Amino acid sequence: MSKYKATIGMEIHVELKTNSKMFCTCKNGMGQEKDPNKNICSVCSGQPGTLPVPNKKAIEFVQLAGLALNCSLRKKTKFDRKNYFYPDLPKGYQISQYDQPLCEKGKIKIKNREIRITRIHIEEDTGKLIHPKGQEYSLVDLNRAGTPLMELVTEPDFETGEEAKLFSQKLQQICRYLGISDADMEKGNMRCEANVSLYEEGKDRLSGTKVEVKNINSFKFVEKAINYEIKRQTELLEKGKKIVQETRGWDANRNATVSQRVKETAADYRYFPEPDIPPLEFSNQYLKELETKLPELPDKKLERFQKQFPHISSNSLELIVTEKETADFFEKVVSELEDKIKSQEIKSDLQKLIQLTTNYLNTELRKYLIKYGEKITQIKITPENYAELMGIIADGKINSSSAQIVLEEMYQKGSDPSHIIKEKNLSQLEDDAELEKIIQEIITKNQSSVNDYKAGKEKALQFLIGQVMANTQGKANPQKARELILKIIS
Repeated sequence: MSKYKATIGMEIHVELKTNSKMFCTCKNGMGQEKDPNKNICSVCSGQPGTLPVPNKKAIEFVQLAGLALNCSLRKKTKFDRKNYFYPDLPKGYQISQYDQPLCEKGKIKIKNREIRITRIHIEEDTGKLIHPKGQEYSLVDLNRAGTPLMELVTEPDFETGEEAKLFSQKLQQICRYLGISDADMEKGNMRCEANVSLYEEGKDRLSGTKVEVKNINSFKFVEKAINYEIKRQTELLEKGKKIVQETRGWDANRNATVSQRVKETAADYRYFPEPDIPPLEFSNQYLKELETKLPELPDKKLERFQKQFPHISSNSLELIVTEKETADFFEKVVSELEDKIKSQEIKSDLQKLIQLTTNYLNTELRKYLIKYGEKITQIKITPENYAELMGIIADGKINSSSAQIVLEEMYQKGSDPSHIIKEKNLSQLEDDAELEKIIQEIITKNQSSVNDYKAGKEKALQFLIGQVMANTQGKANPQKARELILKIIS
């Protein structure tokens, strides 16, 4: 067992989903435009003499994130210039925040451990460099330049790559609940960087040399990159070598971190107050009104669901509240079920129906969402029709095989389940006398299977039930078929 322990901090950038960019009126395409340099102007392309005007909505979005993450919001704040030269930074500096961030001193729980948030500030994103294959030059696309960018910095409270991954996933979930960003890592809406150092057990947690890891573009790679860096640094220390303070990049093809450059310090950026934007001051009334805009957040929603639906497992409810839209859909379906029970359209009890709704939502419906890469807000199935289908299944009007056919048809066409059942003749066979007649014929033709069952072979009974289902084209109730078979052969 290694004598070295890890100290890990995270820096996470999130592009904000505002209509316009941070300091100009250009459309905010989040850098996803197909044509290069389409949404740019003299401000975001850094032309001399232009003046930036802060985006009020972007500032509000960051403050909402701060409230959601239990931060204190500053009443007075300012913008700063962060100076560095890079081809995709048109002005030669970035408008950011240094010593007076919008939000500070927050916290959030991950796996029953409290992770402290140092600060959350706002800045403008850079452009993108395009490297044509086989060419000795690079191209600059400034569509993303000036996109509002939220940066969150944590205290070095993580001990494992898994904790850092779970924190990043939680932040994505909160951003989506707030509606401030899609925080899609694959599209670059959310970008994670990890600061990793090692210390000898029993010594100061901050005594190690910090290495920053960039270019991490998935939650899986957040965990992998950190674990790799812990392993790399451990091996160096055990050989008596020193760790170099540097910036490293994650190479997904090699599953390794690679050195990029010696780590800059704050002094290298020569921060100073942005002279073109006056300091901002927020009134108590504004901050109070901001709190009223906070939606019910995932942890609170889960807590409420656990009290409201105690018969549903916590794991199932956690899956439902993962996405706000899914949780909203679930609640609308439950409301529809309650109405349908009151009107006696559905005979089954509510608890059974909610359990069925949860199971189908987390497995069958989710299967289609994953297959077609859609969100629940994009599908054609309405909560009313979904509730109707749950009632039909619970009341035993169709069997599970027919339910699959109906659900798929509803997903593809948005049709009413009753119409699909009628159109495809999927109603369950409810005439016991007719079913008994069919079973009698099957038993007569398959006497050897009857004998096998009586000899203790359980599979023989399943074969007979299968014959009934095939003969009735899946319309028989399997449980009722089983009961009638046993009644006849006993």
